[in-house]
Amino acid sequence: MQKQIDAFIDSHKEEMLEDLKTLVRINSVRGEEKPGKPYGEGPAEVLAAAQKMIADYGFSAKNYDNYVVTGDFNDKEKQLDILAHLDVVPVTEDWTVTQPFEPVIVDGKIYGRGTADDKGPAIAALYAMRAVKECGVSLSKNVRLILGSDEECGSSDLDHYYSIEQEAPMTFTPDADFPVINIEKGRLAKSFTASFAGERAAGGSVLALHGGDKVNVVPANAWACVTGVSMEDVQAAIAEDASGVKFTAETKEAGIQITAKGLAGHASTPEVGKNAICALLALLGKLPLGDDAQNNALKAVAELFSYGDLCGRALGVEMEDEISGKITVNLGVLDFDGISLKGTFDSRVPICGDDGNVTAVIASKMQEKGLTMEAGAMTPPHHVPAESEFVQTLLASYEKYSGIKGEPRAIGGGTYVHDLERGVAFGCMSDEVDNHMHGDDEFMLVDVLVMSAKIFADAICRLCR
Repeated sequence: MQKQIDAFIDSHKEEMLEDLKTLVRINSVRGEEKPGKPYGEGPAEVLAAAQKMIADYGFSAKNYDNYVVTGDFNDKEKQLDILAHLDVVPVTEDWTVTQPFEPVIVDGKIYGRGTADDKGPAIAALYAMRAVKECGVSLSKNVRLILGSDEECGSSDLDHYYSIEQEAPMTFTPDADFPVINIEKGRLAKSFTASFAGERAAGGSVLALHGGDKVNVVPANAWACVTGVSMEDVQAAIAEDASGVKFTAETKEAGIQITAKGLAGHASTPEVGKNAICALLALLGKLPLGDDAQNNALKAVAELFSYGDLCGRALGVEMEDEISGKITVNLGVLDFDGISLKGTFDSRVPICGDDGNVTAVIASKMQEKGLTMEAGAMTPPHHVPAESEFVQTLLASYEKYSGIKGEPRAIGGGTYVHDLERGVAFGCMSDEVDNHMHGDDEFMLVDVLVMSAKIFADAICRLCR
């Protein structure tokens, strides 16, 4: 059946790409909750489009209250779940190849928000199931495709789904890298706050600051409005900056607005981005600001999240272990209006970290600086044994089509299966290709998409026949 399945996928490549374009054209960034639509219009619309595809290709489709949709291969014993998501992160106006929701294919790459994360991999999984079905392969156990709509904002869609359904004996998500990710770091994502009642001091003042939209994204944009300082002071600070972040300044009615343009990236790999918030805070620290609670609170945040400190050194939590690597820290969102301050950070914690040596330490450091961190435990690390039959089978399917020896690996953060006891990440990207995930001009290699569908089909046959 291998040749038949491969030939089916090859012959349906254009159809697969058109289905992907249909999903990419839908702006599925989480929006305002509405009756029957927990994540707003876009996520509900993309779920409906996917449900129609699933049903059209002969699978039993079900919508779980617009949290997730599913497609079952058959009605036999549960064996394998494939878990992908159709929500996407926000976009900027800085795309160059196309607009985020206007997919195009250029030089073997399909561009558009979600092509890599995670609409493209979801379509690859759907076509893997379709190929197995239409080639007449009989499965003795069921494979279910689960498509969620809130992965980027906390995965509450899965909380709803798994309050109704049980975890399958095996689950993989095509929302990461090949070959297989069987270890994921723990995660500590917390907000911190401060409020102010006193008068502003003489000298320069930061009137307002905003940066970032999502805690799990390295913020590419930030701005601040300052008064009581000269444009010469601001330009001199910009000239001294060596962060690589681009700064502009212009005079507004309220004061001087300073804008920072960095580079977006995923919070689990903050080294690939340029944090606009942290760079802006460092720049503000070079200005002659007054000695008041408001300015000092911003200085405290700048000290705890200094630009370039990606491993929590200033927070007192720098650590590393041989299995899962170093801790990482990303300041993802910061809002300040002169009356209150609220920020949110995201830390990816190796196996050697826990609430005692990470959560409590960061909370104490913040308290020393006059900041209050929200309470609550971290999400612990996740581990599925490398020697398990499940992991070894997935590696065999990967090796068969890639021609590369596969080894299970650890990553710096959580995937969609982090909270599933028997879940691993399997595809669709690799370290060799920067797909601009969460950034401008996101794309997926068409050849990789096709190969992924073949790999998934092979894994389905191995695990469910």
